[in-house]
Amino acid sequence: MTETLPLTGERTAPGIWHENYWFARHEAAYRWITAHRLPDLPKTGRVLDAGCGEGYGAELLRRARADSVVGLDYEGTTLRHLAKAYPQINLVQGNLVQTGFANNTFDLVVSLQTIEHLWEQPRFIAECARILNGTGLLVLSTPNRLTFPSGNWYHTRELTAAEFTDLAEAEHQLEIVETLGLWHGEELARWETQYGSCVDAQLAEDHSTWPDHLAKLVRQTTYKDFEIRPGDLDDSLDLIVVARPRTS
Repeated sequence: MTETLPLTGERTAPGIWHENYWFARHEAAYRWITAHRLPDLPKTGRVLDAGCGEGYGAELLRRARADSVVGLDYEGTTLRHLAKAYPQINLVQGNLVQTGFANNTFDLVVSLQTIEHLWEQPRFIAECARILNGTGLLVLSTPNRLTFPSGNWYHTRELTAAEFTDLAEAEHQLEIVETLGLWHGEELARWETQYGSCVDAQLAEDHSTWPDHLAKLVRQTTYKDFEIRPGDLDDSLDLIVVARPRTS
C-alpha cells in the first residue's frame, strides 16, 4: 500500500481527513476539466499537469482520457511518491519556467493552484504558451487574493481576477477563452449561514479541537459541494482562466 505523502502545507493530498475540504476544493477544478475540456481533445492528445504535486489530478486526467498524461514537478520526494501511487503517469522532474519540452508539444496544459507559488509568473505563462500546440488549451487556477486567507508563506504572489487575466495575456501569446470562479455550493453555503465561514473556522484552531459540526462538514465535503461558473469573480474563492495560443 502506498503511503500518504507527508502534509507540509505546500500542497494538499487525498486521505487526510482534516485536509479534506481543501482536497475537494482542488479536485473540483480537475473534475470540471475532465467534464468540459478533455472531451474536446483529439484522441491522441497529450496532456501536461504542470506542478502536479501529489498526482491525484494527473491521475484523474489520465482516467478520464486514457491517453498520455505527463506530470511535471520539481520536488523529488513528491515525484517518488507519485511514481508508486500512480504508475501510469509519465513523470518529469523539472523547472516550471524552463520545462525542457519542445515547442508545440501538448494539446492541453493544466496547472492548478500553482502559479501563486512561483516567483517568475510571467515567464511561466510564456513557457506554457510555448509548449502548447497551435490549437491547444491552457487551464490555470489560483486562489482569489480578495477572499483567500492571508499568511500562506508558500505563496509568493496571490492574484485578483483582473491581475490573473492580465497576466495570462501579458506576453501577447495567449488569448482568454473564458474566466470562471469557484464558489461553495448549496450545502456549504447552508452550513455557513448557520455557523459562519468554514474556512475561517478550520484555520482558527487545530483540527484536534474542532467542534463536531465542523469536523463532520470537513469529512463529508466532496468536489460536488463546489460550483464552477461565471459570475462576479471578485467574490469567488478560486479563479480559473482558460486560454489558447493567439492566432494573430
